[in-house]
Amino acid sequence: MENHFVNQNPIIGPFPKDTEQAIFGMGCFWGPERHFWQIPGVFSTAVGYTGGQKENPTYEEVCSDTTGHVEVVMIIFHPREITYNELLQTFWESHNPTQGMRQRSDVGSQYRSAIFVNSDEQLMLATRSLNQYQSKLSNAVANESSAIESNVLGDITTEINVLEKFYYAETYHQQYLAKNINGYCSMKGTGISCSI
Repeated sequence: MENHFVNQNPIIGPFPKDTEQAIFGMGCFWGPERHFWQIPGVFSTAVGYTGGQKENPTYEEVCSDTTGHVEVVMIIFHPREITYNELLQTFWESHNPTQGMRQRSDVGSQYRSAIFVNSDEQLMLATRSLNQYQSKLSNAVANESSAIESNVLGDITTEINVLEKFYYAETYHQQYLAKNINGYCSMKGTGISCSI
């Protein structure tokens, strides 16, 4: 697999020792990957599949809604330049985590909101951030904030799981929106900020 199409850094390890990994599912993985590779402190990004049962799944298999996998973006970042908490804030604000097995018009289990952690610290920070953002959403709904999307926000449905195995998506999916400038992107947040 080639290096990152945008910054030419490797998308397959080993990565520099001073980097860490974050993995998020936020709907179709093309938009989230583009969003994260633009953030200062992010060394590299790649898209793939995780959270399901099938080994080495293909895109077609994941889209068949039978593998249990989620479309995710893997973010390799320098924690001295950007923290995991700051990435979590971007995660919450950049999609709607209350939609269950969908993200806007994309419907299916592969589009569900998910955080996959690889340490106890990430698990603690992710869980705490979920609770904080749920409180923000609940308060916004109670106050009928004008910032809320026209659809009614419910409870957060985001899964938080320990990462077992990340499967890289096919090469043509990697940095897709840099290769296809007018490509499809479904990302849209709730309009509610998340200060962690």
